[in-house]
Amino acid sequence: MAETASTELNLRELRILNALLHERSITRTAELLATTQPAISKVLRHLRAQFGDPLFVRNGHAMQPTVKAVEIADQLRTLLHAADSLRASVTAFDAAQSDRTFSLLLTDVGMIRFLPPLIAHVAAIAPRINIRAMPLDSRQFELKLEAGEADLALGAFPKAPRHLRRQRLYFDGYVTVVRNGHPRISAARSRAGFLAQRHILVTASETGHAAHATAQRVLASQIPPANIMLRVPSFIAGAIVAAETDGLATLPANLARRLARPLGLAVLETPITLPRIEITQYWHERYHRDAAHRWFRSVTSELFGATANTRKRNPASN
Repeated sequence: MAETASTELNLRELRILNALLHERSITRTAELLATTQPAISKVLRHLRAQFGDPLFVRNGHAMQPTVKAVEIADQLRTLLHAADSLRASVTAFDAAQSDRTFSLLLTDVGMIRFLPPLIAHVAAIAPRINIRAMPLDSRQFELKLEAGEADLALGAFPKAPRHLRRQRLYFDGYVTVVRNGHPRISAARSRAGFLAQRHILVTASETGHAAHATAQRVLASQIPPANIMLRVPSFIAGAIVAAETDGLATLPANLARRLARPLGLAVLETPITLPRIEITQYWHERYHRDAAHRWFRSVTSELFGATANTRKRNPASN
């Protein structure tokens, strides 16, 4: 009996196999699951013995799954989902008493936009719950949600995998910021005056501001190249440079208004048409029915959803 028990597969090993099938790398799987490479290698040896198959073979620097591994991939996901659903169905959740930690995937903009009100609200209704912010890395976006390393991702992620669960929170737009006392604030309000100014252009990146790519293209196509004084990959850096120079920075509206007072910035309507940004929260199907997860999603939806934003703009309607 002891010998049989020692050779049985457990859920942890199956979760590691699932991660390996996605990552195709022992190193990245270890990073994703916050463990060591030797620990992952040890589990892989046990899995190979259990399945009687190498499961992965080397192809240069990559690990390619064998036919056997590909065959069991769908069954593995179904099994893990069933296990999570079973646990969720029998576990009640009391937010006021829970000391659970919830993890969020956020860009730098998202950390400024979401964390202060979220932490204050949770502290008032569930003081023992902790919030952990994690930087968004699109290479591990889906896997961190699937593995439970992150509970939610909040932001504008147009390349998010289609099978992820999602809920639109609100749409954001763009505004332009200039330092208070800028000598040409009035001129910058017109299209011609705006294009004639010196600009700080924020560039999109795969891991953070991919949704900004369209707006970046529009700005770059209309602002004369000689008037682009700086290109930076960060909205926050753009705002700081604008606060200390005569450059104009065009930013998401919620972020611009959040930074305007502390940085001494004036906020102007951008006089050219730019696309709206869809702000959404994402989570994995595996945690959709989990009681604690449902509670946390309801909190973020309450705080940041379209209804909450309408109440903030119209306080007299409360």
